[in-house]
Amino acid sequence: MLSRVVTAVIAVIAMFVVYQMYVGGSPLLAAALAGGFGLAFFVYTVRFAYTARYLFPGLAGIALFIVLPLVYTVWIGFTNYSSRNLLTFERATEVLLGEQVELASTHYPFTLHADGGSFRIVLHTAEDEPAAEASADTGSLFDDKPAAGSDGAGSGSASSGSAGSEAPGTTAGGSGGGSVAPALAAPATGSAAPAAAPPRPPTTFVTAPLPLSGTVEQRVPVKPLAGSGFPLTDPLPLKDVIAHRDALRTTTVQFPDGTSATMASLREFTPHAALYHRNADGSLTNQKTGERLTPNRHTGFYETPSGARVQPGFRAYIGLDNYTRAFTDEKFRGPFFRVFLWTIVFAGLTVVLCTSLGLLLAELLSWEGLRFAGVYRILLFLPYAVPGFISILVFKGLFNRNFGEINMILDALLGIRPNWIGNAFLARFMILIVNTWLGYPYFMLIGMGLQKAIPRELYEASALAGAGPWTNFARITWPLIRKPLMPLIVSAFAYNFNNFVLIFLLTAGRPDFLDTSVPAGETDILVSYTYRIAFEDSGQNFGLAAAISTLIFVMVAILSVINLRLTKANTGERR
Repeated sequence: MLSRVVTAVIAVIAMFVVYQMYVGGSPLLAAALAGGFGLAFFVYTVRFAYTARYLFPGLAGIALFIVLPLVYTVWIGFTNYSSRNLLTFERATEVLLGEQVELASTHYPFTLHADGGSFRIVLHTAEDEPAAEASADTGSLFDDKPAAGSDGAGSGSASSGSAGSEAPGTTAGGSGGGSVAPALAAPATGSAAPAAAPPRPPTTFVTAPLPLSGTVEQRVPVKPLAGSGFPLTDPLPLKDVIAHRDALRTTTVQFPDGTSATMASLREFTPHAALYHRNADGSLTNQKTGERLTPNRHTGFYETPSGARVQPGFRAYIGLDNYTRAFTDEKFRGPFFRVFLWTIVFAGLTVVLCTSLGLLLAELLSWEGLRFAGVYRILLFLPYAVPGFISILVFKGLFNRNFGEINMILDALLGIRPNWIGNAFLARFMILIVNTWLGYPYFMLIGMGLQKAIPRELYEASALAGAGPWTNFARITWPLIRKPLMPLIVSAFAYNFNNFVLIFLLTAGRPDFLDTSVPAGETDILVSYTYRIAFEDSGQNFGLAAAISTLIFVMVAILSVINLRLTKANTGERR
């Protein structure tokens, strides 16, 4: 009974998580989670799937942490996903439909009135504005805004986003929904004139009682004062308006004809309406300039008839464009092949140096006549025990041109202070030194362990034959440890092929190439080059970075297979 209750509770939690993912705008992720949860319940509740219970956690982890990120990265590589194309098409459309344009020809002086514990906002047209209020102080709500009655924009206004479609002095508000507002005035021939409010008869409008106690954005309707039943009491003084200005500036009033207004100064509301109107064919019409914006599903932007792109952009499927760009666009092709060549050299030399030094130290430490061998083993193991990022930062300080201990020693002995970071050859040489220091203990431990499995009688027979240390290693040690060591060497090559932490912390890819416009440097490897394209380039091109990441995955897989085939590490001994 208890197990059924626990199962039911877990099922309810799982359904809640799936529901939250779905309402949060991630239907595909919600479907994947639903399938995973369903499979888990099937495996752990059905008797004939008992044997799969031991494999399911590992397979689920592989699917969640390896397969899913890999598939997602490959998918992004076929899109234009970037800092300029972050939103979905639907969300980008909502943003454009939510943009507002100020109706600059009309302003509404307002007064604040107490109504019990709440407040009412009364908006006046110019004809019925109280004379006393018309001459009152109308200081700007913000220091950088013009005073009331000027052509400045009200609170919360933002650029309309249409290239070349705005007249000087007009802005678009950031609040408001996507509802269609009444048509604005037709633009003047030649240049766009400021939008004018539709004719409105002189009427006083009043809101319902408002608390004005917070700063949460609210949209409230207004109705004519006549017939509202609210007696027009004396307005509150300016100090009360100032006390509630934070709540007033987040309040949008909605007129019966569909237009709305926001607070522009301490005595005035400015009306605005929706900038764009959605057409039946999916295009948008700029009600201020009359331009029609059509969505371009390949570039990921709404575009004007002249081809000007309107922000924000949206994600779009572009096929193999990112892969073609990586190989054909000279801006990316030149750095890509240079970085790829250095990546191969870096990974290959690192494996050779670490393996050679590690096996050499393993041979020396296995010498029976060596005194204090245990102390040496501990000291040589320390680079492997210290976290890598700490060692890298320590070496970065040691190689500092002006204050590093290495340059101080070289200056005292030879009178030189090499520029380890600024010179391409020295920077690469420094990286190999640091990476060899970090990697040799691993192969030293592997070599010591593999040597223990070699029968000592072979070395005794070799000694009787008069063989030396090199003969013992070449004829006995290496042939017997090569097979089990080769898969580890291949894995070390693949690891250093993507050794992002070393490059990022030690040199950050510097010194940069001087003949490229993309962020790439002499010490960049493919993974750091990809990172810089994704997060340091001005466009932050995630789609291109994902395409290069996919190419890196394919290259590492191909090189690993070639290494295994050439070394025949996965084939058995012939008998």
